[in-house]
Amino acid sequence: MATDIEHHTLSVLVENKAGVLARIVNLFSRRAYNIYSLAVAPTEDERFSRLTVVVDVDSAPLEQIVKQLHKLINVVKIVELDPSHSVERELMIATVRCPGEQRHQVTELARIFEGKILAVNQNALTVSLEGHPSKVDDFEDMLRTFGISDIQRTGRIALPKLDRDAGKLRAVKNRTA
Repeated sequence: MATDIEHHTLSVLVENKAGVLARIVNLFSRRAYNIYSLAVAPTEDERFSRLTVVVDVDSAPLEQIVKQLHKLINVVKIVELDPSHSVERELMIATVRCPGEQRHQVTELARIFEGKILAVNQNALTVSLEGHPSKVDDFEDMLRTFGISDIQRTGRIALPKLDRDAGKLRAVKNRTA
């Protein structure tokens, strides 16, 4: 799976217009840059969308990727997100083969990882898990021992962590009468 050395997470704010995602993907394709993960959705301001793209820096230096992205007219802002200073999440949905005797084990595994059972039939369970990508990786590895028949992962989404400025906190004095 991804390591911090080989992959970098970029948060790219773009104009929310038709064709922007296609131009970004075409840029990566033309330059033979590898995308490890890509997620995109509108922001709180409907004029903009945020792309969270995890790039493989073995395919090109990060600086080169950022320079090429900045050349695209619809790109407003690019921020590299340091994993230690950002909040990252991913969603996975998987259908696991599990006859009756294994059902309890898969259900317990989902409970331990704080996942959810979404659908059930005689021979399978569909489970979901949201969390840090490493947690999702671990859950997927555990499910593979039962046999995954279908799986879909969203790709990583991320935002910078909020600053905790201690200077802005006010001490509350204990009033005694």
